[in-house]
Amino acid sequence: MAVSTENAMSGKKGNPCMQWLVAMLANTTLLTYGFQAGWVSPMTKVLQSEDSPAGYPLSDYEISWIASSLCIAATFGVSLFAYIVDRYGRKVAILIMAALQALCWIMKLSSAHIAVLIIARLCTGLSAGGCYNVVPMYVREISQDDIRGVLGSFIILFQNIGILAMFAMGAYLNYYTVLWIVVWVPVLTIILMLKAPESPAFLVKQGKIDEATSTIAFLRKLEINDKVIQNEIDLMKNEELTYKSLPKISFKTIFMNKAWRRGIILILILVTCQTNSGNFAILTYSPAILKSAGVTWNPELQTLSFPAVMILASFISMSCVEKFGRKPIISITFAGAILAHAVLGTIIFLQSQGSFTPGWLPVLAIVTYVFVYAGGISAMPYIIMAEMFNFQIRAKVMGGLVTYAWFMSFLQLACFTAVANFLGTYTVVYCYAGINLCGALVGLILLPETKGKTVEQIEMDILGKNKQVH
Repeated sequence: MAVSTENAMSGKKGNPCMQWLVAMLANTTLLTYGFQAGWVSPMTKVLQSEDSPAGYPLSDYEISWIASSLCIAATFGVSLFAYIVDRYGRKVAILIMAALQALCWIMKLSSAHIAVLIIARLCTGLSAGGCYNVVPMYVREISQDDIRGVLGSFIILFQNIGILAMFAMGAYLNYYTVLWIVVWVPVLTIILMLKAPESPAFLVKQGKIDEATSTIAFLRKLEINDKVIQNEIDLMKNEELTYKSLPKISFKTIFMNKAWRRGIILILILVTCQTNSGNFAILTYSPAILKSAGVTWNPELQTLSFPAVMILASFISMSCVEKFGRKPIISITFAGAILAHAVLGTIIFLQSQGSFTPGWLPVLAIVTYVFVYAGGISAMPYIIMAEMFNFQIRAKVMGGLVTYAWFMSFLQLACFTAVANFLGTYTVVYCYAGINLCGALVGLILLPETKGKTVEQIEMDILGKNKQVH
């Protein structure tokens, strides 16, 4: 490319406070998603009680439909929002996501009939499908490189705060009181996002150069004619001209580009390891797993401890991501997951053979896994994929990858009980250890570091330092 990328987007000049505020605002959609993800657990007891707001106690079958409908809808939601974000912009996509989230809570307030609850969860799922695609993209495109990783880590932090808050509220507040509290979050998101800027990269793509320049100046708190801003605009304009000369971007075109193809394969392997690392199964079926390990744990303590540990891990990850980079964090956390699963699988196996094991050990193993998952395995693939791909293909590629991630998560959740019953829980847990080993090796050996680098520099790293990007 003709324009030098040296420090084009990483200048520390200016004030990043506006970038922090806008990133936090966009991530309130993840806060609401956390509310929705955590809603089923504390409300199951209420909905299955004699005083159920549905008018009768819901069956386990009905509860399973309410719970699983989110994942099913999210698979379709990714494609929907991949189209919206590329056609109408990142800001519009976030507004629609927040509107669907508000609609979900409003429907639950209006009726607790099983059909209404399922439709509300489908709305939630459509929005969730966009959360892990649109928000990382938007945050990446409004952020300068030296804080990009920290702001990208908000996605898991806000989700975990939402889960913890919902568990706490669900344990002590009335069914409808909880709904009245959380419904205002997406409403406020919509009101405030109307004032938020559109992504500069999308504005350049639309040919709105002056608006993109003003937006970057607003976000960086710099003058419009500042060299840092001009370098960033020149870089995006140059990329736009380069990729306008290419045929229409399709998945075939993307896979014909060597750097993009290698990048997609790397992220695909990483996402496969992430979604099959044991997260949904461990968190959803932890009581059954702990029972297999001979542990009886206080349900309320279990409910609140997991998201609390996840929030702690998110804060630690945020403080380390820019200092140490993405590659070491994801490699170390996958390694921690290997250890946790190996210990847990061994304990369950020994228990099945009638041997005694300390009751605290499986609890420590699960808490360790939850910690490393929230601290790196969960967030890093989304941060890396948002940084790795050019803005011209980012929406399409991330849409496909996140759709795949949701499908794999649904598959893992749906198959865990049947496979565990057939092969034994310890066998499944050992398989998770093997998958995490694969993730650790990919992160350590194959994955390029993306911290503080432009897309062009990352593509050069993927191809090899002495090769040229086509």
